[in-house]
Amino acid sequence: MRQSLVMLAAALLVAPAALAQRPVVPPIRGHAFPTTDPAIRRIYAIGMDSSQTYHLAQVLTDSIGPRLVGSPAYRSAADWLIATYRAWGVPTREERYGTWLGWRRGRSHIDLVAPRIRSLEGTQLAFSPGTGGRIVRGDLVLLPDLPDSAAFRAWLPQVRGRHVAVSFPEPTCRPDSAWQAFALLGTWDRLRTNREAARRAWTQRVARTGANARTLPGMLENAGAAGVVTSQWTGGYGVTRIFNAYTQRVPTVELSCEDYGLVARLAEHGQHPQIEVSAEAEFMGQQPAFNVLAEVRGTELPDEYVMLSSHLDSWDGGSGAGDDATGTVIMMEAMRILKQVYPNPRRTILAAHWDSEEQGLNGSSAFVADHPEVDAGLQALFHQDNGTGRIVSITAQGLMDASGNLARWLSRVPADLTQGLVLGLPGVGMDGYGDNSAFTCAGLPGFGLTSAPWDYWTYTWHTARDTFDKIVLDDIQIDATLTAVLVYLASEDRERVSRERRTVFPPGRDGGPGSWPACRQPQRSGPLAPQ
Repeated sequence: MRQSLVMLAAALLVAPAALAQRPVVPPIRGHAFPTTDPAIRRIYAIGMDSSQTYHLAQVLTDSIGPRLVGSPAYRSAADWLIATYRAWGVPTREERYGTWLGWRRGRSHIDLVAPRIRSLEGTQLAFSPGTGGRIVRGDLVLLPDLPDSAAFRAWLPQVRGRHVAVSFPEPTCRPDSAWQAFALLGTWDRLRTNREAARRAWTQRVARTGANARTLPGMLENAGAAGVVTSQWTGGYGVTRIFNAYTQRVPTVELSCEDYGLVARLAEHGQHPQIEVSAEAEFMGQQPAFNVLAEVRGTELPDEYVMLSSHLDSWDGGSGAGDDATGTVIMMEAMRILKQVYPNPRRTILAAHWDSEEQGLNGSSAFVADHPEVDAGLQALFHQDNGTGRIVSITAQGLMDASGNLARWLSRVPADLTQGLVLGLPGVGMDGYGDNSAFTCAGLPGFGLTSAPWDYWTYTWHTARDTFDKIVLDDIQIDATLTAVLVYLASEDRERVSRERRTVFPPGRDGGPGSWPACRQPQRSGPLAPQ
């Protein structure tokens, strides 16, 4: 595998031949250069005329695929990343910070077998046990509406040999936008009112069991359930969130909104649905948990750093394309450009590809804790992690005087790369969303590059639809070129970015007084394998 990845990385170096086989995203014409700096002009030319974003994104999402922490796919992605950087002449290493439970996804299939036959759209959740080579057939029942936890405990023996559906069955899987556009006003109002009441009632139904979403599956499997069935609708056609299982011995599967609604209605109306579940999964014990770091040492100020930041891991429902293969590709492509244009930077340039972001920013938080020398010397970090869109905003993250550096850098960026970009001043420190939060909580200059949404929250964030075809190549090509220019300017800047923090804050999420966010401690070991 390592040898094939090195060969693949080397193939990416043959830019003229490779690019001739694929349509190159054309540069935006009519660009305006606010500077005569030849380095910026060359960064722009390479980024816009000979981009490798297509090839990098296609390999990472189609060939390697999703990159769950601790999985063989994460290892494959890291090996490919290291081989690609080294083929570009960029020294690269993996840096271990802990361990995580290894889990390998195999094939899964879910079928409705009574009262009619239908193959259901769904998959097992991450870290779900498999079915041990068997096809597990059983009735499907809905979590019942019981008065209290005592009644629930009395009911539990009835789940033996059955699959239990534990999520709210949506009355419709048609997006609200369609109802608003086409339904009679009274129809839409009734749907919305009745659905809100039904959702509240389902939440109360779960609460009366004495359990919650994390503990309920374990109670069901301990009572002998054949499996747990879930569905977490995003509000878009056919799309659900795909996270991790909370069972230890029986499979947990996620069904599409439409098919979950089907089996739930059959159960609700006494039509006795039966399903068959076949799932392959392998637990692999504790595996190394590590970040991938590519570094070009500075010539004048090697102990000061400009960082490119993205996370390499993903959930594994889709291909991890917009979360965060696009960020990974943006930072790789920016580093490729800089290696050609700016091989001897003034400050050290460090590209960091984080592990276990999805479990709570573990890789980046561990790096901040383990590298006080980088923290002390950090000039700026540029992080991207919210999909495929054009970068439309950057904030100073609550650093009062960083706005001067940001404004000065952006004023020298070609106008084609900053159309519609808004600079937020002074902003607030990020609180737990995105790996730059691991830096800003400590008052370090970690700037998030926020992209246009492209239906990110509805259709791609942590869903099975987060795949290569959703990537907008024009946008990430521009983003990579913009990032390369910003890194160059931050490295060359004669002025250090100030770390003076704001002291007056907008209200917090709960409406109470705002404050600077607290840093979280990284989790350095994942869960134990099921017994």
